[in-house]
Amino acid sequence: MSEIPQVEAVLAYVEVRMSEVSEQAGRLRDQIAELNSRLRELDTESENLQITRKTLLSLPAPVDDPPHAEVPEHPAHQQILTVLADTGTPMRARDSCEALDLPILPKNTEGIRSKLKRLVTRGILTEPEPGLFTQPHP
Repeated sequence: MSEIPQVEAVLAYVEVRMSEVSEQAGRLRDQIAELNSRLRELDTESENLQITRKTLLSLPAPVDDPPHAEVPEHPAHQQILTVLADTGTPMRARDSCEALDLPILPKNTEGIRSKLKRLVTRGILTEPEPGLFTQPHP
């Protein structure tokens, strides 16, 4: 080594700086390795999601099997279903009231409409247009 004090100071500084740079480079290499690992994980997950999406898109559309629903036990529901079966045509709440020999009063038509709607939500009847109720076609 040189005996010149300025050269020795510069060499000492260079040694310290080389050590610092080496440490920083090591930390960056570790971060790069960690990022590469995470990137591989994300690429794998992305491929799996693409396969899942492709599989789901290739599935056939479900068949519209109406759920098997039990008819409510209330006699009014049974009477409504009997009237609809007997006429064989779609009916409105007012028509059902007439067929059941109920007075055409708002409370009766609304009560029948409510029961008809309940039968629709249970899948027992259908409502092809608002306020018109019928039995589903087999």
